[in-house]
Amino acid sequence: MRPATLAQAYERVAAGADYETALSELLDTFYLAPSALQRLAVLRDEPRLSGDPRLDALAGAIAEYLARQYRLPEIPGWAFEPCRYLDHPWHTSPFEADALREYLTFASPAEFRSRNIFTEERPLRRARSGLTPA
Repeated sequence: MRPATLAQAYERVAAGADYETALSELLDTFYLAPSALQRLAVLRDEPRLSGDPRLDALAGAIAEYLARQYRLPEIPGWAFEPCRYLDHPWHTSPFEADALREYLTFASPAEFRSRNIFTEERPLRRARSGLTPA
């Protein structure tokens, strides 16, 4: 069963689930929600802190990015808490290539970059979301 909220996805991670799997399932929930209000409900509850600053910052980036991309009525306030930002850069690629790190630094959306998270140009996309960013 997919998590109904970002907070539930983080509960799964805390219980030992792989964060990439939990995030993929959460994105399915978000993209299949029939309205903007229901998509906002997926993001509204604050995920508990995981103890991993990267995952904690990632939660804030996810909430802000999805809310902005899909023009939700608001961005959850918890996404802007100081614990949702990293002090040191995190390049999400598993490869240690300078050129790739440079690309990620350039390509990362502002919602990730502002948190010192450097990722691909269109993170969080799914093959069959049915939604198009605003």
